[in-house]
Amino acid sequence: MDVALVYNVKKEENSTAENDSQPSSLTQTTTHTQIQLATGADTYAEWDTIETIHTVRNALSLRHSVSLIEADNNAFENLKSSRPEIVFNIAEGRFGVSREAQIPAILDMLNIPYTGSDPLTLGICLDKSRAKEILSYYGIPTPKFVVVSSLSEIQSLNFSTPAMVKPLFEGSSKGIFNSSLVHTDAELKKQVQLVVEQYGEPALVEEFLPGREFTVAMLGNSDDLKVLPIVEIKFDSLPTGVNPIYSYEAKWIWDQSSNPLEIFDCPAKIDNSLQSEIAQICTKTYNLLRCKDWSRIDVRLDKNGRPNIIEINPLPGILPNPEDNSCFPKAARMAGISYEQMLNAVLDAACKRYELM
Repeated sequence: MDVALVYNVKKEENSTAENDSQPSSLTQTTTHTQIQLATGADTYAEWDTIETIHTVRNALSLRHSVSLIEADNNAFENLKSSRPEIVFNIAEGRFGVSREAQIPAILDMLNIPYTGSDPLTLGICLDKSRAKEILSYYGIPTPKFVVVSSLSEIQSLNFSTPAMVKPLFEGSSKGIFNSSLVHTDAELKKQVQLVVEQYGEPALVEEFLPGREFTVAMLGNSDDLKVLPIVEIKFDSLPTGVNPIYSYEAKWIWDQSSNPLEIFDCPAKIDNSLQSEIAQICTKTYNLLRCKDWSRIDVRLDKNGRPNIIEINPLPGILPNPEDNSCFPKAARMAGISYEQMLNAVLDAACKRYELM
């Protein structure tokens, strides 16, 4: 098939994916990333490296003819003129709360099939509060929360600290730092102010759950939906004295491919009962939010050991190197699915959904 891979490339790469089939900057990626993190510039954390984009292209090229289209201001015209048979979408977007939905909305307008969830699901999942409201309506456990746009609104909390403070519309641990777990009113106010001022969006203040944390890769649709081996995040692998959360520092600073943390157990060491409970709650969440083809769902246990949904990621990270500790590929490999097979399985799921196969 004629497949277009639509992407956003990290700007520190200083190169376009289309022009660099063997980008020389790959060896410098870690250095550039460290420089960005040191300055607090996490703007492009959700975007992919050139290495990832090319590895995805090469994987899809095993079975299809693949072109690259960057999700920039020219994306609409490029998609309109090229009209691929289907798009493999990994574009995260840049501006606004609809950014993850923008490329799928364009593709719907042009009547071009694509992988992954539709604009409505992408928009709901990016707005953590809207996703949690839907889950709560259907009785899916999720931590108590309140959305705060100013310090004066903190008084509306119906739960006590410790609490997590997060930007409402971000992913890839953007804005979730070691300091995001707050224990006092002073820490709460400081962290809310940081989120509102630095990210220009409301803060989600969420009840902190003290139990173990997992992430669950979902692949497929309807009767073909697979729950891949569950990944546990091992907080005892983090530096001494830091908070037991998967923060931006844990994901992008302390855990480097050159010196990876032993932060994940896959498959998670849990009994069959808990494994079944997590799989069931994630399957219900996936279907209720109408996810398509793939998603990664974050789960944390409450004080009673019951799983709660923390977040839904319908555009999961897919770093190709095992040393990079990317959870969706890690779960796939544990299931005996190679990186190339995983990506083509996502494409096959979309093709089947559109009746293209």
